[in-house]
Amino acid sequence: MTQVTQILSAIEQGDPSAAEELLPLVYEELRKLAAHRMAQEAPGQTLDATGLVHEAYLRLVTPPASPP
Repeated sequence: MTQVTQILSAIEQGDPSAAEELLPLVYEELRKLAAHRMAQEAPGQTLDATGLVHEAYLRLVTPPASPP
């Protein structure tokens, strides 16, 4: 199991400190992927590569909401 997989597993299990370990490991690669993706989008997008990475990160570390 890779370090990233272990950290994601810890996040899933509710370890609050695990999320802090994840970002430094994946940030640059996510930023490159996001920049490539955003270059394919139509001009005038309100979200840039950094914003896209931050949105993806929040989705990774935020537990899904429980249904009412």
